[in-house]
Amino acid sequence: MKPVLRNLLAISGGVLVGSAFNMLIVSKGGIYISPPLGVDPEDIKSIRANIHLYEAKHYIIPFLAHAIGTFVAAFVAVKLAIRRKQTVGIIVGTWFFIGGITVASMIGTPLSPTIVDLAFAYFPFAWLGLKLAK
Repeated sequence: MKPVLRNLLAISGGVLVGSAFNMLIVSKGGIYISPPLGVDPEDIKSIRANIHLYEAKHYIIPFLAHAIGTFVAAFVAVKLAIRRKQTVGIIVGTWFFIGGITVASMIGTPLSPTIVDLAFAYFPFAWLGLKLAK
């Protein structure tokens, strides 16, 4: 298999596995930190309508989901990649970073938790996944 094709499949596979981890953590996170009363964490409209009820503790699970999902995605993609492993890790981190910006914009998350999430969950954990996979 050509290296470019293999790397594209590695990126796709990493993104799929990392996204699954992200969704699993978000969906099970309410067991540990309950969402504000009346918020359905599975419904983005409910979250958007009630974002003003969120306290700092409610951002812990999403942060962990984003960080761990990105870490797993980068780790898997780099392990599967043939060449240019650092580029593969950066692409995966960028993919999740753009996703984070998109979702934060859709929900209307306040600025402080958004900045923390974007600054510390995506590229740092993609880099960690990259380093541990190499």
